[in-house]
Amino acid sequence: MHFLPDVYVPCEICKGKRYNRDTLEILFKGRNISEVLAMPIEEALEFFSNQPPIARHLQTLVDVGLGYVRLGQPAPTLSGGEAQRVKLASELAKRSTGHTMYILDEPTTGLHFEDIRRLLTVLSRLVDQGNTVLVIEHNLDVVKTADWLIDLGPEGGTGGGKVIAEGTPEQVAAIPESHTGRFLSRLLA
Repeated sequence: MHFLPDVYVPCEICKGKRYNRDTLEILFKGRNISEVLAMPIEEALEFFSNQPPIARHLQTLVDVGLGYVRLGQPAPTLSGGEAQRVKLASELAKRSTGHTMYILDEPTTGLHFEDIRRLLTVLSRLVDQGNTVLVIEHNLDVVKTADWLIDLGPEGGTGGGKVIAEGTPEQVAAIPESHTGRFLSRLLA
């Protein structure tokens, strides 16, 4: 079944700013709430640089590659990858206990190479803080950075589910029965 896309009709009174006149007259550093929510996160980070609790959360969003997203962007307009990174950023902004296990299912889906690099930096930081990061991933550029791999197979779906290989990326690459290992060996060579 096909549905028509959402239609947005700007309010004739507020001109689509979503706030009444009294609210829009309140300014912080010369900007009203509508103008602040229209800022990309990178711009908002600079705008709130002297507000450490806010800046810390915004910096985390930039760290996971979401600096281009607008502060007031509706959640339903985020892609699956963006929504996953927002969730990750909310966890990263919390005080680390060093005892948390993060489980991420294909976190690089739809990401550009630079965003993948940023995400790997953030995940490495989590591990360096003593946390465990479990990633289900098919991107070999991500797989090769793992401390430990578990290759399930030999095929997908009902033809899989068995541990074919486990070990460091180099160890898995040396196991001929591992489809992942065969592709990984070319990448590591």
